Amino acid sequence: MSTPNNLLLLFEHPQEPAYVPKGSKKTVFNVPYNYLPDKYKPIGVALTDRFGAQTNEKIPLKKIAIPELGEILDLARDENFSLFLPKHRDIAGQLIEIFMGMRTWEDLLSMAVYARDRVNPYLFNYAFSVALLHREDTKKLDLPSLARFFPDKFCDSKIFVRAREEAKLVPEGLRTPLVIPKDFTASELEEEQRLAYFREDIGANLHHWHWHLVYPLNGSKEIVAKNRRGELFYYMHQQIIARYNFERFCNKLKRTERFNDFTQPIKEGYFPKLDSAVASRAYPPRVANQKFQDLRRTADQINVDVEDLKRWSDRIFNAIHEGFVKNEKGQIIFLTENEGIDILGNIVESSVLSPNRTVYGDLHNMGHVFSAFIHDPDHRYLETFGVMGDVATAMRDPFFYRWHSYIDDIFQQHKNTLPRYSEDTLKYPGITITGVEIDTSNILNTFWQQSDIDLSRGMDFQEEGSVFVRFTHLQHQPFTYNISVKNDNPGTKMGTCRIFLAPKFDERGRAWVLREQRVMFIELDKFIVTLKQGVNTIQRKSDQSSVTIPFERSFRDLDTNRPSDGTDLNQFNFCGCGWPQHLLIPKGTPEGMPCELFVMISNYDDDKVEQNMDGACNDAGSYCGIKDKLYPDRRSMGYPFDRLPREGVKTLREFLTPNMRVADVTIRFKDRTIAPKQAF
Repeated sequence: MSTPNNLLLLFEHPQEPAYVPKGSKKTVFNVPYNYLPDKYKPIGVALTDRFGAQTNEKIPLKKIAIPELGEILDLARDENFSLFLPKHRDIAGQLIEIFMGMRTWEDLLSMAVYARDRVNPYLFNYAFSVALLHREDTKKLDLPSLARFFPDKFCDSKIFVRAREEAKLVPEGLRTPLVIPKDFTASELEEEQRLAYFREDIGANLHHWHWHLVYPLNGSKEIVAKNRRGELFYYMHQQIIARYNFERFCNKLKRTERFNDFTQPIKEGYFPKLDSAVASRAYPPRVANQKFQDLRRTADQINVDVEDLKRWSDRIFNAIHEGFVKNEKGQIIFLTENEGIDILGNIVESSVLSPNRTVYGDLHNMGHVFSAFIHDPDHRYLETFGVMGDVATAMRDPFFYRWHSYIDDIFQQHKNTLPRYSEDTLKYPGITITGVEIDTSNILNTFWQQSDIDLSRGMDFQEEGSVFVRFTHLQHQPFTYNISVKNDNPGTKMGTCRIFLAPKFDERGRAWVLREQRVMFIELDKFIVTLKQGVNTIQRKSDQSSVTIPFERSFRDLDTNRPSDGTDLNQFNFCGCGWPQHLLIPKGTPEGMPCELFVMISNYDDDKVEQNMDGACNDAGSYCGIKDKLYPDRRSMGYPFDRLPREGVKTLREFLTPNMRVADVTIRFKDRTIAPKQAF
């Protein structure tokens, strides 16, 4: 009997036809003759008889009127797909609309089976994922991890030859995990390699991919026009840059240099060591000291000058300092104190919500595209794009952070024009934080952790059975915040507890000026507290963070090990968007990196958003919002560090009001590696 869960089988073995058995139960779709691609129709009966005999369950497909796929098929099945390319964004939007337009999930299943064997696999996976996330009849399905079905985007290309050998020669019960080296893209001669553990982390790159699934650029307004979408684009990426710079300090490097001169050479090179299984091509490297060049790639419908980036940038900066933008009808839209950042975010990303794409252009995306094609700007060598052209791989390249430092600088220009928070605005009358500490003696301990993931469902046309790879990632010891709060009000009060962390000193070892330190604060948690009259003690575990999702949720096989009830089930029921839990805390240093832990309790009456939270995902709301809900905090994202400090305040200590507290903490890294507890 067919159920909506059968839709998820279409993610497995993405290049194998739909009539090949899927899943642990060896389920097969009963594909009608007219659904078969033309090349298989002459032998259709033989194919269905052959694979039908291998199955334990056959899924019938409802006959529907198949809409024309049209230019969606212009992207060949053996090409790479990029959300940053306008042509690819457009056809992805068209395919999403087709999937969203299916009346029932049964109709969607039939349409998806038909499209799957015709459409580019990367394009299909993206559009199908977006549709499942947003349709009323499928949005409760747990989308599987992209790493399970396109492991080529995350793993050293060398590993796949060994994986095929393992699958072919070694019986399933005797297979051992194949180890991916921690540093496989460069040697210690390249100083940027010190950050490879962060840039190339599978969980971090999955977060970036999944965020763009939840917040697509193109499609109908009902999909794109989510609450505070543009502001969330700003804040999520701002936090990535803050975290990256924090990690740079941990590795004795200065803050990343923003790329604000589009004619200068990019001094850092990057050689990704990744192969695209679909395109059968290696992701091209970016050699050191290359420059942006005018793009003339007819096949990709890209004809853009470097000067266009400058024009778009100038227009956006002018709009920020004038305080308004103009839509396509010439009407003025003011960049107001609360809504301006949202408008600006949609303009910079050039989503369909941008009020004027013609004037303000496609700045963010084209920066990715210029970098991605820097090795072959006019397509003379028939090369595809580099890792900067793919949202699932872009964070691997050091240039990603230089480009997004520039993008963030645009947003900070706007933030610097806003009224500063007054002391009265920041206070919570009657509420005083009297103590903040971490239960590990204010020491955050980090180390290396090994973990296993199964690649088998992403290895097409291979022997059956699990094939595990073992990779090494940063991890931290779990900890608990202990916060003492005094409520001098006559009754119970509600508050929002906001926790941030920043390096105590800059890269020169000097004490910070707050106007610079404020953009270095990384959000660790945000949650609602109830404060009875008198003394209160708040305890909060690190794995409850509103920023992160559990490691298991990123990598677990959703067909197995699903808990039945209780706390474990709550940990499982994340919709999938969030920063990886294992990267909540930066690496630190062996001698211990001095940091400042900032805790604030703001007035919940000023923070609350009235909405029904029944059925809401247990997602990482700070960076991702809450699926199908309003953003769960009325304040500006990053509050209270999203604006310049008030006049006369130069340091963090001078910034504090009674409802704030700062504690000195140390992040201590121990260069040891913990073996995995289990494979997911």
